[in-house]
Amino acid sequence: MESSLTLSGDMMLVLTVLVITVGLFVFEVVRVDIVAICVMVTLGLLGLVPAAELFNGFASNAVISIIAVMILGAGLDRTGVMSVVAKFIIKKGGKTVRRIIPMISGIVGIISGIMQNVGATALFLPVVSRISVRTEIPLSRLLMPMGFCAIMGGTLTMVGSSPLILLNDLIQASNASLPPGAETLQTFDLFDVTLIGLALLASGILYFLLLGKWLLPSHRDQSSGAPARTKTYFADTYGIKGDVFELVVTVDSPMVGMTVGDAEQLAGAPRLLGIRNTEEPRMAPPSDEMIWVGTILGVMGTRRKVGQFALDNQCRVQPHLRTFGGLFNPSRAGISEVVIPPGSKLIGHSVGEAHLRKRYGISVLAINRRGEIITEGLRDMVMETGDCLVSHSTWRDLSAVQREKDFIVATDIPKEEQRPQKVRPALLFFAISIGMIVFTDFRLSIALLVGALGMVLTGVLSMDEAYGSVSWKTVFLLASLIPLGQAMERSGTAAWIAQETLGFLGNMPDLAIQVMLAMLATVFSLVMSNVGATTILVPIAISIALATGANPVMYALIIALSTSNAFILPTHQVNALIMGPGGYSVSDFVRAGTGMSVIFLVVMLTMVNLVF
Repeated sequence: MESSLTLSGDMMLVLTVLVITVGLFVFEVVRVDIVAICVMVTLGLLGLVPAAELFNGFASNAVISIIAVMILGAGLDRTGVMSVVAKFIIKKGGKTVRRIIPMISGIVGIISGIMQNVGATALFLPVVSRISVRTEIPLSRLLMPMGFCAIMGGTLTMVGSSPLILLNDLIQASNASLPPGAETLQTFDLFDVTLIGLALLASGILYFLLLGKWLLPSHRDQSSGAPARTKTYFADTYGIKGDVFELVVTVDSPMVGMTVGDAEQLAGAPRLLGIRNTEEPRMAPPSDEMIWVGTILGVMGTRRKVGQFALDNQCRVQPHLRTFGGLFNPSRAGISEVVIPPGSKLIGHSVGEAHLRKRYGISVLAINRRGEIITEGLRDMVMETGDCLVSHSTWRDLSAVQREKDFIVATDIPKEEQRPQKVRPALLFFAISIGMIVFTDFRLSIALLVGALGMVLTGVLSMDEAYGSVSWKTVFLLASLIPLGQAMERSGTAAWIAQETLGFLGNMPDLAIQVMLAMLATVFSLVMSNVGATTILVPIAISIALATGANPVMYALIIALSTSNAFILPTHQVNALIMGPGGYSVSDFVRAGTGMSVIFLVVMLTMVNLVF
């Protein structure tokens, strides 16, 4: 191919900015969102993007769509839909890896197609932990398949991952720089990539079913659920050791007819956090609550201590948290620090006399008095100014305590209380958004914002919670990099890079160029943001396609899909999220991720060529 473009001054400036950007992304000298903002400002200062258009990225279809998707995902989570899914998996999945992995990975993958894959992974971490405990399958054998399939699930729809949301905007930007008479490039509809995504998701599940036994580590000590994490928190921070158990009071138990306060005075009694005498279990039972035959107690202590207490008092230890699992969910309850301020009416009164559980719904687990941790004899401990009560309660009760002048709540109260009564409006407005995308000509951002706004107006989320659900780092990263793509297109830099690349490679077959682009995008996604990689490479891929007579839209899609091929290193946000809980090392990702990356490339390129 004869050279038709020469390197101009503007091209050299854009190339310089591009090289510096890639270098900063790779070596992470500063945060990626700060790098992106610096790039945007630099492009404006150099005059490479008109000042009037420099900040258009913040109002772009892609950025608004991502904000709306995050709000929609948060609304679905807040209604407890994920808890229902978790119960279904536990009920239907059995206790074998061959049944659990397809169910978890498949469901998470599908959910990732309608919300950000990082959000889906975060939602399912506690679910998988709970499943690990109940099935005794090491967490390390479940989290990596789930994480990988969450990444691949993001390719099921055009709103499943940031690169795919961004892709249509990049294609439209390329249309502006097409040569006269060239055919306008068509953008993608919501489900245009679904067949490709399904094939990728299925290949990921099969990969771990067939080879997971040899590829996945088995860390038994990592098979821990929510109760074990609570234990670690108690033990590390306050020296409170133990798990949460359920005790059923039998007809022969001496506790029948006792009050909760009396039961707590029995020899070897664990801490009592919940009770079920009626239909609904309750936290922080008051001391005068009666215990009868069939009462279920939620207690905390070491397995040995709880087991001995159950044996001495004719109680039955439940094998799993059947009654109190929902109440002890971190989204509804947890540990807090409540300080007694000067002038509090509680000073001089014992914990028992203050009736903290009955009046405020908080169970005192320990008292931190000037650095001394007191865990025994708490009921009779007289409270003093400055005492820090380490307590367990629901976040709703703690919010009420925060308004009392006799306490200072030193813990940030999570605003994560679930609202199951709002599940219908949440599902309704989610369905409206999807319906508008599929059956109308409204832009993606408008359709998704209708659903997000509906969730706020119907009380599924407050406006503050909607703001809090948005990853503003992602928003600024995406909006600030859009001008870089525009600069590459307008200056002709993308076309020049494509021209020089083809001149270097010679007359390669179409498939070989596709493989090269896919591998290049894969490498970029391992060392930098997949949004950044997409922004940089899509204009180049479109220019190469135009120069070789190939389908430019298909080449652009190959880039956007390949930036999700990030399995070899824990640099993707999903991999970083599962690395700690799963106890994985970098070598674990290299071992399992290398094969997954090869399969991803083969399946993706095959399906793209079949579909397009």
